[in-house]
Amino acid sequence: MVKIGTHSGTFHCDEALGCWLLRQTPRFKDAEIVRTRDPEVLKDLDVVIDVGGEYDFPRLRLDHHQREFTEKFGHGFETTRLSSAGLVYRHFGREVLAGLLGWPLDHPELETVYLQVYRNFIEAVDAVDNGVGQYTVPSGTAPLYVNNTTLGARVASLNPRWNQPSDDATLYQQAVELTGREFSEAVDWVARGWLPGRRPVAESLAARHSVHPSGKIILLLEYCPWKDHLYDLERESGCVGEVLYCVYQDDRDKSYRVQCVSVGPGSFENRRSLPAAWRGVRDDALSELSGIPGCVFVHAGGFIGGNKTKEGALAMAVKALELD
Repeated sequence: MVKIGTHSGTFHCDEALGCWLLRQTPRFKDAEIVRTRDPEVLKDLDVVIDVGGEYDFPRLRLDHHQREFTEKFGHGFETTRLSSAGLVYRHFGREVLAGLLGWPLDHPELETVYLQVYRNFIEAVDAVDNGVGQYTVPSGTAPLYVNNTTLGARVASLNPRWNQPSDDATLYQQAVELTGREFSEAVDWVARGWLPGRRPVAESLAARHSVHPSGKIILLLEYCPWKDHLYDLERESGCVGEVLYCVYQDDRDKSYRVQCVSVGPGSFENRRSLPAAWRGVRDDALSELSGIPGCVFVHAGGFIGGNKTKEGALAMAVKALELD
């Protein structure tokens, strides 16, 4: 039987996910997972991840703990060192994705999905395992709250408690299945939810100067997850940071929204917020204040507002450009 080796003892998100990813490939399908730190056992296994002290892909030795290890994912991802999950994904990710999606390896969108799944899912696993913070903060800064809801925290919670047997194979298998289930959901979202949104955002970006001469407002003709696509398309078009507002229809109540573009993915800081005087004001009071009919609201945080009509939402965006 083909065997995957990883370390015994306390388990973590990265090697649990790495084992699951390997098992999605034809070579390691249904492979036995051997958890040990014994070099004599590890040397005879078919692939070893997260243990062993060496990174040698031709020999399928994929550890990242050695002092000299500095590998990054590449493709523009140059901040975060790879964990065992990232190493497995870098070498086997395209094969895994093609299998999950039923795509051939030469599918024209496979590389786009491969990179986006790293950005949206794998890089966070790498970062947490390597102790890379999501933000740069002064040394010694304590968190404002405890967050035990992340994937890594939930995997950690599956470890045997101090008064349970220390190497419970059933609990480890639960961790493998948990990481795999969430990875599969992330892949499905990227391929079938996120990816189709690229076209309408590209069309809106191309038409932005017909919406307003400044090119700082885009109008989505159909709502989709637009933010990540906008950042990517701006880079490709050489207009990074130029778009300040996105106008689109809310598909729930059919009114329209004007939303600020944040400075980057995941940021709460806007490139330009809606006017301070409008924030927290609603309905007729907002219409009177702004001089724009049909206003519904502007959020107190200034990142989004609403109007009953497309024309009204566009007028809010245009006036926001004019006001300090």
